[in-house]
This record gives sequence, C-alpha cells and structure tokens, in this order.
Amino acid sequence: MADECQGKSSWPELLGANGEIAAATIESENPNVNAVIVLDSPETIITPDFLCTRVRVWVHTNGNVTRVPVIG
Repeated sequence: MADECQGKSSWPELLGANGEIAAATIESENPNVNAVIVLDSPETIITPDFLCTRVRVWVHTNGNVTRVPVIG
C-alpha cells in the first residue's frame, strides 16, 4: 500500500534518533504526512488502519526512535 502513497515513505536513517527531531524531519521531507510520536510499549494501543497521511514514530521511554518510521 505504501507504493500508492505520495513522497518519501520510509526513514531508516532516523532509527535511534530523538523522536521529536525525527518527527520534524519526516514532516519536512514529506509534507503529505503527519508524524505521530508513539511510546513503544506493550500497553500502547493503536488502530490497525493504514493511512498514507500518517507516520508513527515509535520511541523508547528515553525518547529515541526504536523502529524505522514508515507511512501507515
């Protein structure tokens, strides 16, 4: 599905970066998306839907990105 979305769709270079900086970078590199910071925890509940306009930025409690941010 990411093939149907416009602009850059994956940011592997942000793995381990500060989540706030990563979110700002993602939104500047693809103005079609909204980067949402999400705590990477078993207690975190998210919707399973796919959106071309959303990038989840999964972060550890220290604020660093734990998963490669991708559109979805």
